[in-house]
Amino acid sequence: MDIKTLKSRLRLPVIGSPLFIVSNPALVIAQCTSGVVGSFPALNARPAELLDEWLAEITETLAAWDREHPDRPSAPFAVNQIVHKSNQRLEHDLELCVKYQVPLVITSLGAREDLNQAVHSYGGLVMHDVINQRFAHKAIEKGADGLILVAAGAGGHAGTQSPFALVQETRRWFDGPIALSGSIASGASVLAAQAMGADFAYIGSAFIATREANAKEAYKQEIVASGAGDIVYSNLFTGVHGNYLRGSIVNAGLDPDALPQSDPSKMNFGSGENEAKKAWRDIWGCGQGIGVIDDVLPAAELVDRLAAEYQQARARLCG
Repeated sequence: MDIKTLKSRLRLPVIGSPLFIVSNPALVIAQCTSGVVGSFPALNARPAELLDEWLAEITETLAAWDREHPDRPSAPFAVNQIVHKSNQRLEHDLELCVKYQVPLVITSLGAREDLNQAVHSYGGLVMHDVINQRFAHKAIEKGADGLILVAAGAGGHAGTQSPFALVQETRRWFDGPIALSGSIASGASVLAAQAMGADFAYIGSAFIATREANAKEAYKQEIVASGAGDIVYSNLFTGVHGNYLRGSIVNAGLDPDALPQSDPSKMNFGSGENEAKKAWRDIWGCGQGIGVIDDVLPAAELVDRLAAEYQQARARLCG
């Protein structure tokens, strides 16, 4: 699959970001059948053997949808692979991505040529998420097809640079596919990402507050009740800086305004029941764009809203 084919299968230029613990087959299928890329982290399928079942369910369900809806086929789906050395499942999970010919593989926390070559062997695409130009150059040098620019305000692990800075600097040297992440939760923001030079908007937090998402109801309601001022940036919980909901930090008995710094060398994103995974259950990752989320909706309704807002924004510009 090339980038032109990917774009042609989308109702909106949107990639649903892989949400640790939260993304599951139900959410991915709902996203894809609504016309946007659905994705999930391979590590969400636990134990490792469950990943085979998830990939079978997603591919078979989307194939059935396409047969029944030839006029509006599903969007491709993506699997996120954590390339960090603590991920002991990487080789196993990559083999399954090759087996099922996952159309898009999203890599994080490390770039490897052999992984990119494995995905390219069946015609898949690789997009790597980065927070600055150093990591962006390294990813492309290692053979990634595209970049996910994680700007300030993105949910979970996020950078500190303005989306304007990230996109315009990247476009000076890279003409391949770019997805932009950071506070995008409306159709107008999707259009703005395109105007800045990105091919896709990368949306995560808005999909946490959907019916299909594997998140606690309290997590979803906290998103509905919160705004940008309720997001806290810290590296305490995983060793890597990220954005989290203030309310969840308070509920964990911590002071969000006086969090200590963590030791980055202790970060762990492996395949076991580790502290990072426990932290994400209680400390809820979220981006700054949540001020426009007013209700918990089915994913299809959220995509409908984004599509309507996108068209309204285009009409305002053209009118």
